[in-house]
Amino acid sequence: MGYLDGYVLPVPEGNKEAYRKMAEKCAAIFQEYGATRVLEAWADDVPDGKLTDYNRATLKKDDEGVVYSWIEWPDKATRDAAWPKLMQDERMKPDDGETPFDGQRMMWGGFAPIIDDVNA
Repeated sequence: MGYLDGYVLPVPEGNKEAYRKMAEKCAAIFQEYGATRVLEAWADDVPDGKLTDYNRATLKKDDEGVVYSWIEWPDKATRDAAWPKLMQDERMKPDDGETPFDGQRMMWGGFAPIIDDVNA
């Protein structure tokens, strides 16, 4: 069933295209190190909840959107072997030296699938 890295973060609306370009570049690098799929999604229908929601979780500001993304790996061993190499790879750094988002409000983690049924 593989392994997933997931993350959620706020991105200023004005940086949407810069974020997309950075994510596209990084997706290719993740795949070079063994990822089988990288998906980046911009919030389209993210309502405010009564107790919790993506907007509160990311401390989203009025001029920001929420990005929900994941990286699929064939297994945890491939991900674990790739991660330190990815973090050392100079190509993962922003081209202009500035990230188009506030990394302090990014949430991420590794997940072991418990259901993987495209027909469910």
